[in-house]
Amino acid sequence: MTLIALLPLAMAAASADGASAEPGVEADYSAEIEAWRAARVERLKQPEGWLSLVGLHWLAEGSQTVGRASDNDVVLAVGPERLGTLTLADGRVRLALADGVEARIGDGDARAGELASDADGSPTVVRFDRASFVVIERSGRLGLRVRDPEAPTRTGFVGIDHYPIDPAWRIEARFEPHPEGRTIEIASVINTLEPMANPGALVFAAGGKTHRLEAIDDGSGQLFLIFADRTNGRETHGPGRFLYAAMPEDGRTTLDFNRAYNPPCAFNAYSTCPLPPPENRLDLAVTAGEKKYPGPH
Repeated sequence: MTLIALLPLAMAAASADGASAEPGVEADYSAEIEAWRAARVERLKQPEGWLSLVGLHWLAEGSQTVGRASDNDVVLAVGPERLGTLTLADGRVRLALADGVEARIGDGDARAGELASDADGSPTVVRFDRASFVVIERSGRLGLRVRDPEAPTRTGFVGIDHYPIDPAWRIEARFEPHPEGRTIEIASVINTLEPMANPGALVFAAGGKTHRLEAIDDGSGQLFLIFADRTNGRETHGPGRFLYAAMPEDGRTTLDFNRAYNPPCAFNAYSTCPLPPPENRLDLAVTAGEKKYPGPH
């Protein structure tokens, strides 16, 4: 999604002081944010989107049965009583389907095969009944991420609450680059700690103070920001929110907090969301973007 054109610093400062944007400009900007919000909801609601997660199962070394029956080593929330047998050895996962089970390993017709994880971005999808799973890798651990389009979190989705769109939260920031190759340790909700590429920090003014956010290069071609602020837990998602910003031009970019959004773990208990680093805990109430999700988790 193309971010809005950068605003001059003077305009950002004027907005922060409560000055109104030109009516036509504000209307166009509001329409852009509304379109962005609608597209985000549609992505969430896709049959294999974040709302469809129904399980996260970490695998043990060796062989383990998998299926919906309670006597399996890995008990799924959906699917056949016995789907098959998974074997984890030397960092590789192999699945052998049980006799008579209607399931598909990737795009082929084989009844057994190795499952690629999401480490390279192209995991093998195992489909059965209406559900599916893939293998994910987190800090050297391998697990199954299970999806079901009939998940209560998807069928019971109630939409997303937002703060009113406010151009004052579209703020120009100065990019302060770090030495090439620098990383930052990012914790997660599953108690992992991962080094992530940290090309620089974004420095901006809001609430009468100067703030900075450490940026992550996640390979998307944008700067990824995981931040916490004074609204967390009361009005917004407790652990924090996400935000993307365009790569800087001439040392500047725009932080549009109207696009701040909830991580997947705001909607279900089976995500592996990263958490804001200590450097990104703002002494500021960011009253823009998505609010706390009120629906089922």
